[in-house]
Amino acid sequence: MRDEFANALKTALKARDSCRVTTLRLILATIKDRDIANRTAGKGPVTDEDILLILAKMIKQREESSKVFAENGRPELAAQEREEITVIEDFLPAQFTEEQMKEACATMVRETGAQGLRDMGKCMNALKERYPGQMDFAKASGLVKELLK
Repeated sequence: MRDEFANALKTALKARDSCRVTTLRLILATIKDRDIANRTAGKGPVTDEDILLILAKMIKQREESSKVFAENGRPELAAQEREEITVIEDFLPAQFTEEQMKEACATMVRETGAQGLRDMGKCMNALKERYPGQMDFAKASGLVKELLK
């Protein structure tokens, strides 16, 4: 995935697409920061699955920022955040529909043998491992909670 980002950055630089360039540089910097943090913690470099989780987190941050900007009368900043979301989404796998998310959550509850709310963490960790960047884990958490009640 790192090569994919580097190639996309080169293409964006040639096309003089400033929003895309800025967003890609931010993604690469975030990945590099995580690599450094992992190195100091004695872990290996960031994996593709970790990168997908980083991208999902970046999208969530931008959605929240966009909402705040829109509420506070700053539509130009909200639009900029939405543009960054579109760039980041280009690198994520297709997102699960609501139905697919329900199905994946139900399957994970069965596979992990979860009995109650105390097993929710086990289900969520398994979902994050199996489907990184493919679903909104906040929504998935609510679905798993409903299944375990």
